[in-house]
Amino acid sequence: MTQPNSHHRQRVIRQALLLGLFSTLGPFTIDMYLPAFPEIVKQFDSTASLVQFSLTACLLGLGIGQLVMGSLSDVHGRRNPLLIAMIAYVISSLACAFSPTIGLLIVFRFVQGFAASAGIVISRAIARDLYSGSELTKFFSLLLLVGNLGPLAAPVAGSGVLSFTSWIGVFISLTLLGTYLWAMTKWRLPETLPSDRRKPANFAEQLRNYGSLLRDRQFVGYMLAQGIMMAGVFAYVSGTPFIYQNIYGATPTVFALLFGSNGISLIIGSQIVGRMAHRVSEQAFLRLGLWLALSASVAVLTVAIVHGPLFALVIPLFVFVASIGMTSTAAFPLAMESQARNAGSAAALLGVVPFLLGAVVAPLVGIAGEDTAVPLGVIILATSTAAMLANVLLVRRGPRIAAPLKEPVRSPLH
Repeated sequence: MTQPNSHHRQRVIRQALLLGLFSTLGPFTIDMYLPAFPEIVKQFDSTASLVQFSLTACLLGLGIGQLVMGSLSDVHGRRNPLLIAMIAYVISSLACAFSPTIGLLIVFRFVQGFAASAGIVISRAIARDLYSGSELTKFFSLLLLVGNLGPLAAPVAGSGVLSFTSWIGVFISLTLLGTYLWAMTKWRLPETLPSDRRKPANFAEQLRNYGSLLRDRQFVGYMLAQGIMMAGVFAYVSGTPFIYQNIYGATPTVFALLFGSNGISLIIGSQIVGRMAHRVSEQAFLRLGLWLALSASVAVLTVAIVHGPLFALVIPLFVFVASIGMTSTAAFPLAMESQARNAGSAAALLGVVPFLLGAVVAPLVGIAGEDTAVPLGVIILATSTAAMLANVLLVRRGPRIAAPLKEPVRSPLH
C-alpha cells in the first residue's frame, strides 16, 4: 500500500506545483511593482491616488477577465485559452514597461490584469476537473501553498529589481515570467476537460449559467464572504507601500520584507485548513477566519487612530492576512462542491468579486492623503463586518465536505 500512496502523493504535489505557478501570476502582477509606487509618482509627476488607480485598473482587469476566461475555458477547454492569455500578458507587460504617461500605464495595467486572470481562474477550474470533496480541499490548500508564495516573493523580487534598475525593470521581469508560463502551458500542461464535458459556445447559455449560480443562495454566500474579505486585502496592498515608507520611514527593502512576511501568514492560514480538512469542517474554519479578521481589523484601526508604533500595526495585519488564507481555503471548496458542470464559470465568479470590490476600495485608502493609516483601518473593519454578515445571512447549513472523491479523476497532470 505504501508505494501506490507515495506515487499518488508525488503526482498530487507535481500538479499543485504546476498549477500554483499560474496562481502566482496574479500576486506577481499586483505586488511586484508596489515598492516602486513612490518612484512612479515622481516619474510621472503624479499623485498617490492616481498611481493607486493603476492598481485599480489591474484589479478590474483581473476581475472582468476571470468572467471571460472562465466561460471560455468551459467551452474551449483549459489549455488553449491559457496559451492565448499568456501571449497577451507578455505583450501588455512590455507595453507597461515603456508607457510614456501615467494614463497609458493605467490602460496597459488593465490589459495585463485581464490576461493574468486566466492563470488564476483556469488553474482553479483544473483543480475542480481533477478532484472533489475533501480531496479538493486538500489539493486547493496545496495550490494555495504554492500560490501564496507570490505575495511573499513578489515585493521582495520587486525591491531587488529596484536596487539596480528603475520601475521599468519590474515590468520587464514580468514579461519574462509570462514567457516562461507560456512555455509551461505549451509543453507541460495537458487538457483536463474532455470534449464531452464542455459547454456549447452559446453566449445566452453562459449568461443563464451565471444567473443560476447567482440564484444559488449558498454559493452567493460563500462567494461574498470570500470576496469581501479579499477586498480588504487589496486595501492593505494599496495602502501599506505609503504607510510603511512615508509614515514610518521604512526603506523599500524593509517594506518588501514586512509585506512579504504576510505571505507566510497566508500560507499558515491556508495550510491549517488543508491539514485538518478531515477533522474540522470547512464551515467551522470559515467562521473562525471571519472572527479573526474582525478582531484584527479593530486592532489595526485603533493603532492607526493613536498612531502607534510600527510593530503594533504589523502584528494585527499579520493576523488579518492569515485569516484571509483560512477563509479563502475554506470557502472555495464549499462553493465549488456542487458545481462540477460549471467549474469554470463558478471559479470565475469566485475570482471576479474580490478583484471588483478590491478595485473599488484600493483608491479609497489614499483618499485622506499619504500621512494617515486611518482609512486602511476603517476599510478592513468594514469589509470584515460585511463578510461576516454575508456568511450569517446567506449561507444555510451546508455539507461538511469530508466525503470521498465523488468523480473519477480525469486527464491527470503528469
